[in-house]
Parts: sequence; C-alpha cells; structure tokens
Amino acid sequence: MLFSEFFAPTSKDIPSDAKIASHQLMLRAGMISQAASGIYYWLPLAVRVLEKIMKIICEEQDKIGANKVYFTTIQPAELWMESGRYDDYGKEMLRITDRKDGKFLYSPTNEEQATDVFRKYVKSYKGLPTMLYQIHWKFRDEIRPRFGVMRGREFLMKDGYSFASTFEEAEEIYKKVFKSYIRTFKRMGLTPIPVQADSGAIGGNMSHEFQILAQTGESTLYYDKKLLTASDEELMNIFAVTDEKYDPKTSPIPKNELMVSKGIEVGHIFYFGKKYSEPMNAFVLDKNGQKLYPEMGSYGIGVSRLIAAIIEAFHDERGIMWPEHVAPFDVTVLNLHTSNKDCVEICNKIYRALSESKEVLYDDREMSIGEKLGDADLIGIPWQIIVGEKNLSQGFVELKNRKTKEIIKLSVDEVIGRFIGK
Repeated sequence: MLFSEFFAPTSKDIPSDAKIASHQLMLRAGMISQAASGIYYWLPLAVRVLEKIMKIICEEQDKIGANKVYFTTIQPAELWMESGRYDDYGKEMLRITDRKDGKFLYSPTNEEQATDVFRKYVKSYKGLPTMLYQIHWKFRDEIRPRFGVMRGREFLMKDGYSFASTFEEAEEIYKKVFKSYIRTFKRMGLTPIPVQADSGAIGGNMSHEFQILAQTGESTLYYDKKLLTASDEELMNIFAVTDEKYDPKTSPIPKNELMVSKGIEVGHIFYFGKKYSEPMNAFVLDKNGQKLYPEMGSYGIGVSRLIAAIIEAFHDERGIMWPEHVAPFDVTVLNLHTSNKDCVEICNKIYRALSESKEVLYDDREMSIGEKLGDADLIGIPWQIIVGEKNLSQGFVELKNRKTKEIIKLSVDEVIGRFIGK
C-alpha cells in the first residue's frame, strides 16, 4: 500500500478530551473518529488491526469446533420477554418500535437468539454438544461512555454460545473455551490473566474474566506469581482475582508470592446451565424420548476493546508499538528523499520484493523527514526500513525495530533477505 493512497489522517495534536493513551493515539494515528458520544467511525488503519484480531479469534474457535454464524443486530423483543430479561436489563438496552408498533431492540448480547436458533433446528440429543459464535456489532447505552473505544456504546464483540447434554459435558466445553482464549490472547502478544468473576446480567454460577496486563488498566489484579509461568492446563486453578474480590485476610497466597498489577478486561466466559433453555422451551429428546433441556454457556471477547487494550499495553511517548501478529502492516518503507532518483529506485525495489509475501506500507509522500519519522513511530508498525540519501550513497539503508528502537545498517539485499521467507 502506498501511503499517498492510504487514508490515515494523522495528527501531532493531543486531543484535549482524550484522557488515556489509547484514546489519544487512536485519534492521532487516524484510526477512529467520533460520530457521537461513545460511537466511532473505524478508519482503514484500525480496520486492518480489527481484521488481524478477528482472524486469530476465528482460527482458534475453529480449532475447538465452534461454528461461525451471524445473528441479527436488531432483535425481536419477544425473545427477551420469553427469557425474562426484557424488563430486567435496564436502560443500557436500546429499545425500538417499528412502524407497525412491533417491539425490537439493538443487540447488547445474543443468548436469546442463539437459543432460538438452537431450538428451531436441533431436536435430538444426537445434535449435542454444539457451539455457535459470531463477531458482530453490539450496542449498550452506557451512562458515561469514556476512554474512546475502551468503554463505548457501540462495540464489536465476539460472542459464543454452547449447548450440552449434561453438566459434565458443559464443563468440558467451558474448559476447552478457557484454554482457547488463553491461546488467542497469547497469539496477539498479550499476557492474559484469567480471574474468577461474577456473571452479572448474563447470569450463571461459573465465570472467568480475562484481563491483560497494562499499567493504565482500570482493574487491580491480585494473583499467584506461578500464573506467569503456568501451562494453559494449570491456569484455571491458579489464584487470581480483581480488587473487588480480594481480601488480604483470607488470601490463600503468601505476600511474597502474590503479584499485584493493573489489568484491562478483554474477555469473559460464563456457564449458566438451563437459565435460557428452560424458559424458552429449547429442548431435545434424549435416548428415552424424554425432554432434555441443554446446559448452556456463553463466551465473549471485546474485539474493538482489544485494540485499545493492546495500545495501552504497548506504547511509548512517541506512539503505538504493535505486536507483530496484530500490526496493520508488517513493515513500512520510508523514502526520506522522494526527489532523489536513487532513493525512489531503491524504495520501489524493496517495496516490490517485500510485497510478494508481506504487508508493506510505503511512505512515498512528499513531506519533511521529521514528519515521516514521526508518523512511522506514531502508527507503530513493527519494522521500519529507512532510505535516505547519505546512507544510500554508502550502500546502506537503515532497519529500525519500533519496539526496541534498535537501528542497524544493512545493504539493500540484506534488508530484503531479512523479510523474505520470514
């Protein structure tokens, strides 16, 4: 992609109403633009990151046998009346009346729709267990939306739903999803901390939040230091709670083994049994021909929130530092002298060679060296190939690692070789 053709309206100015780093940097990098309170336009740079995140999520969901669907964003209110949540959910739910006085709502979550789809098509115990999931937009009318996309009213969410014959089967699914979430967040370059949690409005009696470590996190986490080196299999049984649940008088972990960190919630999973299947009459026939109401669970990841959380975990005073697997591009090529024929020729050579296997942003814009270097650090692509007159006259270009800030000089062929086949 040529930067001259890429829609990324960057800015040097720090927005006065943006209080946290991720909100400031997303606005400055031209990733988002506010449409209304807590509602944002998602611009090309952010969309590329969203697509990377969604790809990882979908791959890990496929591995555990989950089936991708799309539920509707506008739901009939009658489904929520069946479950008993329509009046209980509160003012966060956006309720809608159509021209025929039909009652609808904009999805805050989709337990009812998942249950409705299940009961329409699964009639026998032989259809269990099954899992459905989607990545779709939600709306919750937060009373005080803040921190950009970290706590917006409209947000992109992965939500999944499982149906099982027995508690034991449901528990196995829960554990399988738990481990898949750990893999998902690790693939994004994050350190996930699973903590015991409340189920809130979703309901249920087995629940975990997934927090990622970030100095600016809203939650304070208390956890056994073993958690940082534990295997995925061990994580569910290691002590970890938020400040709301931590009691130093009853803590099972000695002070010298207790870690305290800030965290941001990016995922939440629930087991809630027959909370929806029974009131919505979603049953199958067991092998004796008797009604069997499935044991259900629900599993969420805040996809749009993840972008902000990743930035909170990976940034410095100059901008974003994307982990490689979620970065909008793999590498950026910076032509510091667009009027120099040699610089143009070499940049074109590098760009063509790398574009065969990598996602490359070539900064071919006519602007000052300082502006180009500033934008490169602000946007945070992991690798920068910097082509300038002085180094090129000596047969070199510079390769900069955005995270470590290390800069090395390489020949053109060497820098191409670093990325080809990598």
